Amino acid sequence: MKKNISRTLLAMTLAGAGIFGAIHSTVALAAAPAQQKEQVPGYYRMQLGDMEVTAIYDGYVNIDKKVIKGIDAKDAKVLLDKMFLDSTNGVQTAVNAYLINTGANLILVDSGAAKCFGPTLGGIQNNIRAAGYTPEQIDTVLLTHLHADHSCGINDQGKMVFPNAVVYAAKADADYWLSPEMAAKAPEGAKGLFQMAQDAVAPYQAAGRFKVYSPGDTLIAGVEVVPTPGHTPGHTSYLFSTKGQELLIWGDIVHSHSIQFSQPEVAMEFDTDSKQAIETRKKLFADVAKKKLWIGGAHLPFPGLGHVGVEGKGYRWVPVEYSPLIVNTTK
Repeated sequence: MKKNISRTLLAMTLAGAGIFGAIHSTVALAAAPAQQKEQVPGYYRMQLGDMEVTAIYDGYVNIDKKVIKGIDAKDAKVLLDKMFLDSTNGVQTAVNAYLINTGANLILVDSGAAKCFGPTLGGIQNNIRAAGYTPEQIDTVLLTHLHADHSCGINDQGKMVFPNAVVYAAKADADYWLSPEMAAKAPEGAKGLFQMAQDAVAPYQAAGRFKVYSPGDTLIAGVEVVPTPGHTPGHTSYLFSTKGQELLIWGDIVHSHSIQFSQPEVAMEFDTDSKQAIETRKKLFADVAKKKLWIGGAHLPFPGLGHVGVEGKGYRWVPVEYSPLIVNTTK
């Protein structure tokens, strides 16, 4: 009897092995699934008190290492290598914008480059839609400054991308970039920047939807205008406050996170006033680190949200840690 049971189990084992072998052979012969080449949509949400903050990715641009001023090329490479950044063909640099739903207003801070700077940029409109909003719902656009990678996105072939929005820029920036006289005096290589700024705002000017402001002006409840000049004459940051929480969207205070946090004295060739830009950056780093503010940076690695921490004689960037959106339901 035991021999019969043993023979039966052996037969079943061999049969199972045969079936498994046949299945394994079939799987091995099947084609592997195709790789999925598309990245997820470029938006990331964070709750700030009663405000919903959505970082919007426009794309990226490679910054030539030659435009980084105030640091030896070898020392710059050491810092870039430390962050595992391949700088062979320039340093990949994100272009971010920020959409803030205050409950009363839908505000966009900066608008990306649209088609002004090549095919790796121009994702703002699609990513706004992917995030569940439409350009028509935005009622306010706050520009940190009038460089093309922040302002071109408000215009699409001469038409307003945000037809129901009022676009705001600092008077000092408007007086500089929108001035025909300043454009005429500019070096030949910079004239295009003036033209792109003027083209971007033109349809809003025609519709009476372009406004300039001065330091100290109040534009919207819960938003403070913070002058941060140097990168451009009227470069401005915006401080959003709600229920004891604060987020400073600081535009172009930093272009290279791998270098400028540890070396704030490093400037960029395209700063209008490099000395002032450095002074502004040092002062702002010390202030936001002390106050532990949330930061939103236009050229920090997407989503560009996080904090500034002190590290030795310099600073470090502490990016937001991914988490699901937690909505404040307290009434």
